[in-house]
Amino acid sequence: MNYQQYRTARRLVHNCCNYDGGCCLLLDNGEECVCPQSITYSLVCRWFRAAVLPLDAGLCAALLHRADRRKCVLCGGYYLPKSNRAKYCPECAVRMKRAKATERKRKQRQNCHALGLKKP
Repeated sequence: MNYQQYRTARRLVHNCCNYDGGCCLLLDNGEECVCPQSITYSLVCRWFRAAVLPLDAGLCAALLHRADRRKCVLCGGYYLPKSNRAKYCPECAVRMKRAKATERKRKQRQNCHALGLKKP
């Protein structure tokens, strides 16, 4: 895990239901115990890996699915493809779908015979 990924994971630790002011409730046996995920550069907490890390899809793909991840053609971010034809991350896929639909409809309106073609 590099420093940027560590900082992102550190921000996600605050979303964990077992995080209480820097302490981990799962490891608490009568005395306070520092949350291990907030102080390490590796994924040591199983609860964090299973429940909290999927909240950030980019970080999850970068850390857990290194062999399966792909790079988005538009933004350059990493994502897990849902098919072997995927070129874009989910956010960019929505934008590209809308842009291509707009272009397709524009071309369809231009070639429409019902509106009458311009005569030369």
